[in-house]
Formats: sequence, C-alpha cells, structure tokens
Amino acid sequence: MELAKKEGRETEPDAQTLRFLEMAFRTDKQGRPLQHDGCGKKTGDCGDSVEMFITLKGDRIETVNFHLDGCMNTNACANTVALLAEGKTLDDAWEISVDQVVDYLRSLPEDHLHCAELAVGTFYLALADSRKLRRAPWKKTYR
Repeated sequence: MELAKKEGRETEPDAQTLRFLEMAFRTDKQGRPLQHDGCGKKTGDCGDSVEMFITLKGDRIETVNFHLDGCMNTNACANTVALLAEGKTLDDAWEISVDQVVDYLRSLPEDHLHCAELAVGTFYLALADSRKLRRAPWKKTYR
C-alpha cells in the first residue's frame, strides 16, 4: 500500500496505526483518583467531555488519570497526553502541544483533531489548578 504524505505526517489510507489503536483502547489511566494535586474538566463542541487529574511527586508529574464521556479518538488523545506528561516537571508539561499528540498518534483522523485540542486543553486546566493549589495548599483539604 502506498503511503500518502499529508501535513508532514505519513498516513496509510483507511488504516489506523497500531500506536493509535493502543492509545484508543487503553483503559488503565481511566478513573478518578481518591487524591490528586490538580484537576481540570472541559467539554468540547462535539459533546465529548474529559476530566483530568494529575498527581505530583515533588515538582514532577507522577500520574495522570482521566474520566471521559466521549469517543475512542478522545480516549486516544487523553491517553497520549498522560503518556507524554508523566515524569515531566510542571514547567515542562506546559510545553505539551496538540501537534505532539497528533504526531504521536500518527493516524488521528483529520476531522477529529478537536479531540487532541480537548485533551490538551483539559490537561492545561489541571496544570493551572495544580499551580493554584501549590500557592494555597490549604484549599486541597476542601476538595
């Protein structure tokens, strides 16, 4: 099968890459942790919603979990954000971009790029919440 070049990415027409499928069907990051150091929730124009939670160890992201009500493309994007974020410092995590998610997945359908935007945007909300809690740690008790 001939590979097509589109927007600088190689894609196989009518086929999902193994990496995309792995992220789309992965479920180990799904769920709401009992304790977290930051959370964010966002609903996209398509109706999909993601709630993302980060847990820190020092200034590094130890885990990223999420709860979603959406399609497998949104699940793939949320899993990719978690994969890219874990182990990074909070400052470095702000550099995770929609393009990085799309490039990692390799075959996210073009009409679902908004899923990557939703996942990254939700992650940014969780990072901002974490920053806020670090400035006022007493607020964490009231969650």
